[in-house]
Amino acid sequence: IRFGGLTAVSDFNLTIAPSELVGLIGPNGAGKTTIFNMLTGVYKPSEGEIRIGGAPTAHLKPSQITALGLARTFQNIRLFKDVPVIDNVKIGGHVHYAYSATAAVLQNSRYERTERQAHDEAMSLLEIFGLSRRAHEYAKNLPYGDQRRLEIARALAARPHLLLLDEPAAGLNDRETRDLMATIHQIRERFGIAI
Repeated sequence: IRFGGLTAVSDFNLTIAPSELVGLIGPNGAGKTTIFNMLTGVYKPSEGEIRIGGAPTAHLKPSQITALGLARTFQNIRLFKDVPVIDNVKIGGHVHYAYSATAAVLQNSRYERTERQAHDEAMSLLEIFGLSRRAHEYAKNLPYGDQRRLEIARALAARPHLLLLDEPAAGLNDRETRDLMATIHQIRERFGIAI
């Protein structure tokens, strides 16, 4: 990818197998986040091709790429800070929950069934990350480490096949980093996803 005359990433080739745990390592400014942005459709490559599960992504929107099975976190936490923790997670799974505007207004059985499923799945993810007791607090009131875990839980709500974690331990202390690494291994084993 090029930005004007600057080549930010060149000759990059990566294949990730199911359930594989891969680390992308490089100094600041090497293009790691730019690669994540290309993979998720935020940036379109200037040349080359990205495929997810064999499907080319060149003409897809980020939400369509998410629906293909790719989810991510961000280097700088991007939560909906004035929204309860549980709703942050439910938002992450929006591609899997569908009902009409009419169903939402009438709050009919389809709406209630879908909302109950979204709630149960969100609570299950919050339990994994030790956040279930804080489900109804605003995300902005969580300590930094819990906000990081919440962002991962929200990404998992999209039911990805590949989870991209952009500097997941940034700002965490040593104990929090060790706990996060153990959680990442548990996630990979429990959900059978590549990370």
